[in-house]
Amino acid sequence: MDPLLDEQIAYYRARAPEYDEWFLRLGRYDQGASLNSIWRAEIDEIRREVDRFKPRGRVLELAAGTGIWTQHLAPTAGELSVLDASSEALAINRAKVRDERVRYIEADLFSWEPDHTYDVVFFGFWLSHIPSERFDWFWSWASRALAPTGRVFFVDNLAPSTSSTDHQLVDEPTTTRRLNDGQEFRIYKLWYRPPELRQRLEVLGWPADVSSTATYFIYGTASRPPEPSDVHER
Repeated sequence: MDPLLDEQIAYYRARAPEYDEWFLRLGRYDQGASLNSIWRAEIDEIRREVDRFKPRGRVLELAAGTGIWTQHLAPTAGELSVLDASSEALAINRAKVRDERVRYIEADLFSWEPDHTYDVVFFGFWLSHIPSERFDWFWSWASRALAPTGRVFFVDNLAPSTSSTDHQLVDEPTTTRRLNDGQEFRIYKLWYRPPELRQRLEVLGWPADVSSTATYFIYGTASRPPEPSDVHER
């Protein structure tokens, strides 16, 4: 899968200047007033869930991109570190957030190890880009990144829908994505449903609550599984 993951990084580097068009429903992502209204209402629903989750203390945001979620996390986090493999996206993020307290880390998550533990790990639209065979590895990685009482919040696409105007499935889980200038890239994309994802996490020992909005998004929370040493210390 490494060549595909390399192409995925190249895609998000090239897409950085136009990424927000998708989130803001601009240009070719404009679905008309009715569907745009549903999209924005469900984004607001996710933001309320993030607020209810209370991402405080030392927070790590994975695949932070252009700052869509960084803007929402920065005001309440005691410390916020954001990680992304795209220097182009991080430059936009930095200019958008303009908060000297935010620490930016340019790195490929698959080769980066946490430099200390965090109270919260947050990732938006990232889980679906992790190859299925690396799913267990990623959650083991997340466990190492978290303090014993650490928590996770994630949000992702629910399923192919009207949100998916720039890509087509080729050989699932490979997806072809197209930029505004017509360039095409292959990326990894896996679609989850709440019951399936909750079960996979519970098998790994992660207590999880996974839900979805009506149309566009899957989201959830999970708590770090206790290590044998954690149980012994109690």
